[in-house]
Amino acid sequence: MKKILLTLFVVTSTYAFSQNDIQSPSAFLGYELGSQFTRHADVVNYFNHIAANSELVTYHTYGKTNERRPLTYAIVTSAENQKNIENIRLDHLKNTGIIKGNSTPQTAIVWLSYNVHGNEASSTEASMKTIYELITTKKDCLQNTVVIMDPCVNPDGRDRYANWYNQTKATPYNTDQNATEHNEPWPGGRPNHYLFDLNRDWAWATQVESYSRLTAYNKWMPHIHVDFHEQGINEPYYFAPAAEPFHEIITPWQRDFQTQIGKNHAKYFDAEGWLFFTKERFDLLYPSYGDTYPTFMGAIGMTYEQAGHGRAGLGIQTDEGYVLTLKDRLEHHTTTGLSTVEISSKNATKLNNEFKKFFNNSGLKYKSYVLNGEADKIDALTKLLDKHEITYGYANIEKISGFNFRENKQGNINGKGALVVSTDQPKGKMVKVLFEPDAKLSEPLTYDITAWSIPHAYGLDAIASTKLIAANGAKKTNQINNTASATGAGYIAQWNSLNDAQFLADLLKNKIRVRFSEKDFSNNGTKFKKGSLIITKSDNRKIKDYDKIVIDLANKHHRKIYTTATSFASNGVDFGSPDVKLINNQRIAVLKGNYTSSLSYGEIWHFFEQQLGYPITSIDTDYFKRTDLNKYDVLILPNGYYGGYFDKNTLDKLKTWIRNGGKVIAIANAVNTFANKDGFDLKSNKPKEEKKDSIGNLIPYDKREREQVKNFITGSIYKTKVDTSHPLAFGYEDTYFSLKLGSSSYKFLNDGYNVVYMQEPTSVSGFSGKDALEGLKNSLVFGEARMGDGSVIYMVDNPLFRSFWENGKLFFVNAIFLTNNNKFRI
Repeated sequence: MKKILLTLFVVTSTYAFSQNDIQSPSAFLGYELGSQFTRHADVVNYFNHIAANSELVTYHTYGKTNERRPLTYAIVTSAENQKNIENIRLDHLKNTGIIKGNSTPQTAIVWLSYNVHGNEASSTEASMKTIYELITTKKDCLQNTVVIMDPCVNPDGRDRYANWYNQTKATPYNTDQNATEHNEPWPGGRPNHYLFDLNRDWAWATQVESYSRLTAYNKWMPHIHVDFHEQGINEPYYFAPAAEPFHEIITPWQRDFQTQIGKNHAKYFDAEGWLFFTKERFDLLYPSYGDTYPTFMGAIGMTYEQAGHGRAGLGIQTDEGYVLTLKDRLEHHTTTGLSTVEISSKNATKLNNEFKKFFNNSGLKYKSYVLNGEADKIDALTKLLDKHEITYGYANIEKISGFNFRENKQGNINGKGALVVSTDQPKGKMVKVLFEPDAKLSEPLTYDITAWSIPHAYGLDAIASTKLIAANGAKKTNQINNTASATGAGYIAQWNSLNDAQFLADLLKNKIRVRFSEKDFSNNGTKFKKGSLIITKSDNRKIKDYDKIVIDLANKHHRKIYTTATSFASNGVDFGSPDVKLINNQRIAVLKGNYTSSLSYGEIWHFFEQQLGYPITSIDTDYFKRTDLNKYDVLILPNGYYGGYFDKNTLDKLKTWIRNGGKVIAIANAVNTFANKDGFDLKSNKPKEEKKDSIGNLIPYDKREREQVKNFITGSIYKTKVDTSHPLAFGYEDTYFSLKLGSSSYKFLNDGYNVVYMQEPTSVSGFSGKDALEGLKNSLVFGEARMGDGSVIYMVDNPLFRSFWENGKLFFVNAIFLTNNNKFRI
């Protein structure tokens, strides 16, 4: 199996200690804590101050954000433990089996994460008070406890919020809910630089903050992890135990200790007369949260939610008639943080004993997950596994039997060279969670999506085997080393993955003209499928060093390109065929701002900048209506709610541009903008009207929410059909597994192309209500409707959702570059 090396971190500051020089947060900052929002740089300065003056604290940097702010954590423990900290860490990892050796550790490891959502800003203020209290009044707890504190998981988002608030607020602050300071502008401070929700990114690790943090997290694998949050201004405080559903791998001990922790908090809250609630709303199912991911790694993972959020500012009048202040909020978070450390210290031995038991995976049904498919997709998956330090290998067996993901029943797979990820490893329970065909649900009302199975997300054939499949450590790969052919007619490249799309994007940015084939063909005895890229000498005769540029870019992207002496096909289309079309160096506009989902816009922005590597122009809704669209070839509408924005005049302007050759790509709810509108060939699939009894609705008050479940689809995976002859589907097979986030349904296009669709909807994973499932019959997933020379491309399901549904991304690229490419722009 592949070996993962632990990465050691460097302490960023070493000082001579003088405990008497330690200042409180208020004294150090020069203002009373809670009277202002502290900028991230000042928080870092305070933690550096503590580390400089206390032998109980070391302070570390584990990464840097997109906006160059440091990502940091402090290790807080007794002086004696600090001297022995590496041995404590290694003994702890030995207890899990992650590293070899025997140990009987007695030290509790507690990790406190603050401010993952930037505008839930009270927790970073609380982190400063918490560390001060730990090293001054709570030192006894540190004798057998190591506390790891990340004072701000999302520095970019927090500073976006804090800077806006500090610029906007009245002096003194205004508690009126209608005041400007309580109403953030788009996109708000919640997400990071690329507008991702970092609290949904733990498992997928698409963001620099997440994958940097995982390196530190895997180094420590804490017993306890707390994620500090804020919620609406009228809810007081939420802490453990969590709500149902609990994922089935969560142990009775994990459940029980959550309750013990909650009762310890309640003791302090009751003494102060502070209200709280437990066991509601926040479940433990979806694996990419700051409470679930640690839980599936053996920890007691918890979310603490304080009333406030971005609306509260320094103080706000609640609906219940009292003023909620920042000072209140940070005090509550400080109390639960200290209470967590206290009870962990009292139960250090039990925590270590139960933690060790968690890593016994002998009871798991499936022992190995075996996957094969495109090499690029396998490679993408192994990179994700590396981030989590999950081991894997490769099989050498012709036939492996088990549950077949594609067929959703027992079947076989060709295991020769296939990727094997087994649960027979310390992180085997996380493997089960990420790869399982369908997570069990004890309760359909969940906080997030209920399906995420990695084989479907990565577009791989897979078998879940009840047997442990033998696997070796590494797969032999052929080194790509293309060479130029100056006398040839051109080069051909396959079109199967996002890696191929990145190669295309780089070619276009370097002014290389590229064609693609709309038909299968053979050249020089090699078969090429639809979508294959063709780079001809004829098209690029004016490009100096054309051959060198193409070869260098192919080698850079590890793409095998085929040289050909002739453009004459041995079978199928020649290079000059009308079915071999030039690809535009597309000028792409993306709508952003009010009416758009900031998360969806962020997914698009991040995709182009960090994955595809291709330029876009972002246009704000504030001035989009007066923008000259003739400067652009493609307009992307992120998921959003545009009902009040696209009025008749705006739609007419859009129609004119489309008819002249423009292309609109509408994602998720943006599709609804065009439903039932003249000229757009899109109709809603309206559910049948139920006949209601004339006496009215007699469903009891406390049953209404449960009754609505039948209309919900909470992030389920559906098997769909694909028209592989259409350019939107080039690189795909005739079946695609789509992540459906809601029950929106649209009829088949009458004149357009229904490229991905469902007739009898088949859900293979996740929850779907009976009525919602029925409403998906004969529904569109992805399609193209022509309008004059242009097109509207409807993507009912979002292929870029949270950037983890890897197998959907090529559809998006196809929509941009290959679909309706009938007119080349010079």
